[in-house]
Amino acid sequence: MRELTQEIPKPMLKVQGRPILEHILEGLKAAGILEVFIVTGFCAEAIEGYFGDGKRWGVRIEYGRQLVQDGTGKAPELARGFVGGDDFLLTYGDILVKPETYAQMIRRFGEGPFSGLVTVTGSEDVTKGGLNFFDPSFCLTRLVEKPTAAQVEELRREGWLKPGQTAWYNAGIYIFRPLVYGFTSRLEKSPRGEYELTDALNQMVAAGEKVAGMAIEGRWVDVRDPEVLASLQQG
Repeated sequence: MRELTQEIPKPMLKVQGRPILEHILEGLKAAGILEVFIVTGFCAEAIEGYFGDGKRWGVRIEYGRQLVQDGTGKAPELARGFVGGDDFLLTYGDILVKPETYAQMIRRFGEGPFSGLVTVTGSEDVTKGGLNFFDPSFCLTRLVEKPTAAQVEELRREGWLKPGQTAWYNAGIYIFRPLVYGFTSRLEKSPRGEYELTDALNQMVAAGEKVAGMAIEGRWVDVRDPEVLASLQQG
């Protein structure tokens, strides 16, 4: 986002006059999620000062600051006490979807004895994020984070990627049972030097935990650069 985020964190950039995070918060509330924990980092005061305790939106908000930016696998640990024994929805702060998406996720999660749920979008470019593979029941079997060109070629040779099949790209919104913390707490740093949430998902699957998949219908936007942000202002 270059100069746009020199003084404010990306979730506070405005789309149609309101911060990205406010759109997310209102969607969560519409799905019946009234208790929210926000993990902050850069310019934490901007988020905490704007949303406060959440009363203005009819929700309760608490905060935790990730002082060391060491990856998506460790950020959820800050909410462990807040979560307690409850299931929880996790979303990155720069992902915009239709508000009804969150309710659809909750319904899908309730369809079986799942320990987690991962959302995906169909894509032809499989090198920019987590590449997901599913069984016939659309439950997760494998996840490859930001595959290199060599890895993509290997996946094709091994039959994981087939011509004409949709490649499922990690959409950055999840539901977990608290047991996920047993996996995030044991994470080791990836070759990128970060603790990856996707590694915890792979470990869950390897341990026999069922992780449901759900394809997001309609709008899904990763607000990653000024051009994407500008395109959203038109609605």
